[in-house]
Amino acid sequence: MEQYEKTAKNKVVRGAKRATYDKEQVFNILDAGCICHISFVMNGEPFIIPTAYGRDGETIYVHGSVKSRTIKAVKEGIPVCMAVTHLDGLVLARSAFHHSANYRSVVLFGTAEEVESNEDKNHGLFVITENILKGRWDECRVPSQKELDITSVLKFKIDAASAKIRTGDPVDESEDYNLNVWAGVLPINNRYDEPIPDQKLRDDIVVSDSAILAWQNSNE
Repeated sequence: MEQYEKTAKNKVVRGAKRATYDKEQVFNILDAGCICHISFVMNGEPFIIPTAYGRDGETIYVHGSVKSRTIKAVKEGIPVCMAVTHLDGLVLARSAFHHSANYRSVVLFGTAEEVESNEDKNHGLFVITENILKGRWDECRVPSQKELDITSVLKFKIDAASAKIRTGDPVDESEDYNLNVWAGVLPINNRYDEPIPDQKLRDDIVVSDSAILAWQNSNE
């Protein structure tokens, strides 16, 4: 079982029994999402930006406008921290104090690097697009040269990572189990609804295979 080295940077202190450094579990949590939050410090001020991402091995790709000041700062090689969280359920305890949530989360650390060539840019955009919806890249037009020129693609290798996972029932005080209060888990599931066509879509174009497959799979 390959793991990320536990260091002062990525070691989980609070709730350590729920932590894992297993690479496969980290990757599974990443691959189940498509929006991350990237944090960094620029000119002494903290910033955090939500953005789409994609994973290729131990490399994370993100993109943005070449004019974005945050993109400009991150691509200069400053350290960044990235987080992805999935909320799987509300854990409703007998005591308000012991309410919690079932979740899967990862925190990554690395240094961003700008992707230079058009070939590498397209690869990064492919990885991001396929992470959002598998099969979509081959269904749509690839980016034009003009679009590539106004887009920055950044990549960073995962230098350190940790995951934290909670599952199961609420944990109450022993004396509270006799209270006349319902307790349990309210599950949360993300799913796709039936695809809605663009109002300007030609009448002869049917729903794409990628959208149909994602919708069907999430409603089985």
